[in-house]
Amino acid sequence: MRASILKQGSVLIASVQGSMTDADLAQMRDELVADVRRYRATGVIVDVTMLDVMDSFAARTLRGIAQMIKLLGATAIIVGIQPEVAFSMVQLGLTLEGINTALDLEEGLALLKELRIDDHGR
Repeated sequence: MRASILKQGSVLIASVQGSMTDADLAQMRDELVADVRRYRATGVIVDVTMLDVMDSFAARTLRGIAQMIKLLGATAIIVGIQPEVAFSMVQLGLTLEGINTALDLEEGLALLKELRIDDHGR
C-alpha cells in the first residue's frame, strides 16, 4: 500500500498506512525527498498514526527521512506514534533521537510553525 503525500502551502504531509511493507516505506522516503526538492518544501510531517508496529527497518527509515530532509534545508516532524508503539520501541532500543516528534498532526503543524519562527529569529 502506498503512502499518501499531500502538499499544504510549503509543507508536505505524508500519511503512513498501517500495512506498508519495507519496499513501500523506501518508496515513500524516495518520493518525499524528491518532493521536498520539487516543491521547495520548508517542512515535512510524517504521520504514523496508522502504524501499530514499528520494526527496526521502519525506525531507521523514519530517521533517514528526517535526516535527508534536514540536509535539503527543510524541517521534518514525525507525528502520531501510538503509546503501544512507543513502549515497544523503547523496549527494543529503537529511538528517534534528535528527530522532532509530536502527538498528532495538529501539534506537528504548531511545532513546525514554532521551529520555523525560531529559525528566522522572530
